[in-house]
Amino acid sequence: MGARESPSLESRIARVEGILEEVRERLNHLETRTEMGFSELRRELRSQFRWTLGIMLGVLIPMWVTIILTILFH
Repeated sequence: MGARESPSLESRIARVEGILEEVRERLNHLETRTEMGFSELRRELRSQFRWTLGIMLGVLIPMWVTIILTILFH
């Protein structure tokens, strides 16, 4: 086994700091993508809710009116 020189403490700390900075950048990117995905999902849910509500109101209210009128004038 040959003697080898171990890296200095400063160089090891610098390497760890570099790795931490890279991890921080990746996490920021992931957080941004996640927020964008959730905002898109919220937008889609709002759109679907409006369609569902419109269909329900467009079908249920006339049906109820018809039933009530049928009962009243039968």
